[in-house]
Amino acid sequence: MRKKISIVIPTYNEEANVVPLSKAVIEVMERDLSEYDYEILFIDNHSKDNTQALLRGLCANNKKIKAIFNAKNFGQARSPVYGMKQAYGDCVVRLTADFQDPVDMIPKFVREWEKGTKIVIGVKSASQERKTMYWIRSCYYRMINKITDIDHINQFTGFGLYDKKFVDVVRDLHDPLPYLRGIIAELGFDYTAIEYTQPKRRAGKSKNNFYSLYDYAMIGITSYSKVVMRLATFAGFIIGGLSMLAAIVYLIMKLMFWHRFSAGIAPLLIGVFFLGALQLFFIGFLGEYVLSINTRVLDRPLVVEEERLNFDEEETEKEEDTQ
Repeated sequence: MRKKISIVIPTYNEEANVVPLSKAVIEVMERDLSEYDYEILFIDNHSKDNTQALLRGLCANNKKIKAIFNAKNFGQARSPVYGMKQAYGDCVVRLTADFQDPVDMIPKFVREWEKGTKIVIGVKSASQERKTMYWIRSCYYRMINKITDIDHINQFTGFGLYDKKFVDVVRDLHDPLPYLRGIIAELGFDYTAIEYTQPKRRAGKSKNNFYSLYDYAMIGITSYSKVVMRLATFAGFIIGGLSMLAAIVYLIMKLMFWHRFSAGIAPLLIGVFFLGALQLFFIGFLGEYVLSINTRVLDRPLVVEEERLNFDEEETEKEEDTQ
């Protein structure tokens, strides 16, 4: 019996990419990995364009192509992980739908996997995206490595191959805010990283904006870092000590030079605004932690499906067991 490779592709408004991407994946699988069985699983996050209609056509023409349509847009953190949970191949390859994850990396991942590596990931050595965005991502990776207790993988977006043993670990997690990069670093097996140059998006526009990227970054920080909140405690001690020291200095100066020393109101205003900004900063972060806790306590499902195509009854039963 041939081993089966599941290729999971999250989509949202990717009408210009889904058809050529499916053709590219099929070509690579049949040319370079013909000894394997495979399936392509698209999980669509409630696209507003023609993506779902195109996916229906792909599924009708090829039973190896499957699709899950979400009832609404559940965000870029939840939908891809849910797609992985619905894939039951011997390994799962995760791709983006915009061709920024090179399809020709799949055979390289599989060859490493056959050597016994449970996780094979793609790490960007360079990128053709905007330099500013690449620099911001680099800064984020460096920061999160310093403030968390686990070793996050720099320039890793989730693109890679995951053995079914690791996918089973992910499947058993009941986290409504999954952060795959952190899960791999915390719970994953040893991994092999293969460098690649990230190309530009083939067609369409990125669906990420400042808010969505900020939201995903906050999931990583609030899930794996205690440092930020402890900084508030340390800052309170330090600023309190400095304030006491400044008060003593001012008192001594006033007693020594009663008529000549005038403190003025400027230091008071500066101190008030500084402390106010510091309090708002840490209250904001505290709010992010509270939101994260609230979401996890509610324990809502990762996504709600509207429809699935080309899944047999056995796979549907497995899906029901995971919910």
